Amino acid sequence: MSHVSYAMILAGGLGSRLCLLSDKRAKPAVPFGGKYRIIDFTLSNCVNSGIFDIGILTQYRPLSLRDHIALGRAWDLDRKRGGVELLQPFQGWEENGWYRGTADAVWQNWSRIAERKAEHVLVLSGDHVYRMDYRPMIEAHLQRGADVTVAITEVPIEEASDFGVVKTDGAGWITGFLEKPKNPPSGRISMGVYVFRTAALREALERDAQRDTPHDFGKSIVPGMVEDGRVLGYMSHGYWQDIGALEAFYRANIDLLAPEPAFPLLDPRWPIFTPSSEYPPARLGARARVRSSIVTHGTIVNGTVERSVLFPGVVVEEGAVVRDSILMGEAWIGPNAELDRCVLDKRVHVGRDARLGVGDADAPNRACPDHLFSGISIIGKASRLPEGLVLGRNVRVAPDLVEEEFPKKPVPTGAVVEREGESSHATADR
Repeated sequence: MSHVSYAMILAGGLGSRLCLLSDKRAKPAVPFGGKYRIIDFTLSNCVNSGIFDIGILTQYRPLSLRDHIALGRAWDLDRKRGGVELLQPFQGWEENGWYRGTADAVWQNWSRIAERKAEHVLVLSGDHVYRMDYRPMIEAHLQRGADVTVAITEVPIEEASDFGVVKTDGAGWITGFLEKPKNPPSGRISMGVYVFRTAALREALERDAQRDTPHDFGKSIVPGMVEDGRVLGYMSHGYWQDIGALEAFYRANIDLLAPEPAFPLLDPRWPIFTPSSEYPPARLGARARVRSSIVTHGTIVNGTVERSVLFPGVVVEEGAVVRDSILMGEAWIGPNAELDRCVLDKRVHVGRDARLGVGDADAPNRACPDHLFSGISIIGKASRLPEGLVLGRNVRVAPDLVEEEFPKKPVPTGAVVEREGESSHATADR
């Protein structure tokens, strides 16, 4: 029987809705859950499903992703046959250039599919958090003779406008596909998980390449195949979360701290693999207080941590209080500092007696009101916040700032702190 032996993971898009977290890295490389990167979940689903031949399509700021995946050893993908490779756009041949969209990315790398002679291929998004065994979906795809099978999940209808909304008939065939409709007819959406019959995919991509379209699977390829072919829906009932927006990213991390989380990170039947950092075990000081939190290896806590996620190497000094916050690797929280509903990127230094997340969230951020509106403040990578700094809510602090670049007076709710005359987006991607 034909089977899927190759998967392509789409990991190249600009994740602007994650605000500063994706300024310096591709969205699938954003840290999540204390020790992982977002792409770890899709990669782990592949290998747990018995798929060990994977191409990762990258474009936007790929260095963090490249360094994280390396040879693929953490996922048992460092092998002579199969394994994992990063497929970046390149120029030099007439038919190659920057990817114009997700469909164009696969089309420019069609030789990788053709040389494997697989009759079916799996195409996946690299920026979702979920566990899924792809094998039952593949079996349904084969048994029903579909050109493409689309994994479907259910979300509240008020959230469906952010996704591709599908309509199915009584036999499970998809009869309509609307990409991000303003008024979705239902909450039944595409998960960004597709199994294609290779010949049908080639025909659709070749046709799309010759047209003026968005060259995107959700906007171009799948809707076109719904009109012309046999598109099957496969309902998935497990946890699935698109954390492409800052609010969703924050909520998904904090939800991990529930007594019985909807998505438990520990599941020996379906482990999530990731490279292990060489840090010593976590250490709690004599006066440390930690409650309902994730504290990973290399962390040192001498203060108070409540309902927070601490990534490797974080230090919370004596008297400091961290509440409802996400602190990425090697952040340092000085003595008697206080943080409430903050997201700190890697290597942020918070000075003694600083207070972050003060007052009411009565104004969204003036630069990105759609991302920072619920009281979360975000601090960019490697910024050094001065002693005694007072920061309101919905504040965005640019990466790589030093103490002298901060205002002497309190920073109000909704403000932006960045280097004078320089955009906070123009930084390196590691």
